[in-house]
Amino acid sequence: MALSISAASTTAFKPLSLLLLLLLRFLGGSAEFFIVNDEEKIPKSDVDLLEFPLNLEYLEAEFFSWGALGHGLDRFAPSLAMGGPPPIGAKKAKLSAHLKDIIAQFAFQEFGHLRAIKKTVPGFPRPLLNLSASSFATIMNNAFGKPLVPPFDPYANDINYLLASYVVPYVGLTGYVGANPKLQSSTAKRVVAGLLGVESGQDAIIRALLYERAMVKVIPYGYTVAEFTNRISYLRNKLGKGGLKDEGLIVKPAQGAEGRIRGNVLAGDKFSLAFDRTPEEILRIVYGSGNENKPGGFYPKGADGEIAKSHLHDVVKYNLLNT
Repeated sequence: MALSISAASTTAFKPLSLLLLLLLRFLGGSAEFFIVNDEEKIPKSDVDLLEFPLNLEYLEAEFFSWGALGHGLDRFAPSLAMGGPPPIGAKKAKLSAHLKDIIAQFAFQEFGHLRAIKKTVPGFPRPLLNLSASSFATIMNNAFGKPLVPPFDPYANDINYLLASYVVPYVGLTGYVGANPKLQSSTAKRVVAGLLGVESGQDAIIRALLYERAMVKVIPYGYTVAEFTNRISYLRNKLGKGGLKDEGLIVKPAQGAEGRIRGNVLAGDKFSLAFDRTPEEILRIVYGSGNENKPGGFYPKGADGEIAKSHLHDVVKYNLLNT
């Protein structure tokens, strides 16, 4: 009798113990889930997708903060940098009072974005960023297929700074559009929707300010503002290798809204919906290499987070060959 009870107990215990182990794995912050609080859990895949854009948010926060205020996170919100290295070459831009006010607002908005993401997922320290004038000059040289003389300086004046700003937020915006359908948790979707709304607003303001100057020639290069935006967008499409996901301010009518207009103050597909990009496409663009495995550009040592690091298995060898 005792033996039969023991056997029955053992039989009943096996599925129960398995259930408990699965429950502990589910609740314990394992590789499958991240615990936000007692009521919220985020799948690991969502954590990775939410952490990846920190790379872009750090870049925007530093570029806008330095450009408008002459200092970055280390002065205004050092805890957000989490001990990461200071950016290379960032400095205060020569901006009009009006543009300085707008860019300062952008900077503090980016601080908020960093806080929002890190409130939701663990995050990582600020990666090494190259925000030097030469970094932007390289982008412009590549966009025009030749060295601009003198080298492009993003910090020289309003138009140059706006063109440099054209390079930055839109890439992150397309990343949020691409990430959204892949997210599983309502918490992650809510954060990304909020980030996308403000990033889209920033991009719209930058494009509108440039559109007002579309036919103004950028001194001393002789190219119009519109031509600069078209060249930059073409370069990003080329580097991203994901097809047409970027458009300048003036396009062929067939490429404009409803295929009927050349003005293109907001970029969008044939339905005027925002373009999307994958993390890999974004890395190819911000590295300037067209290869998610080869860091450079704004990220001399590569971006951070699980997604970016998964593509950097050869990064040590690459850095050794290029130092």
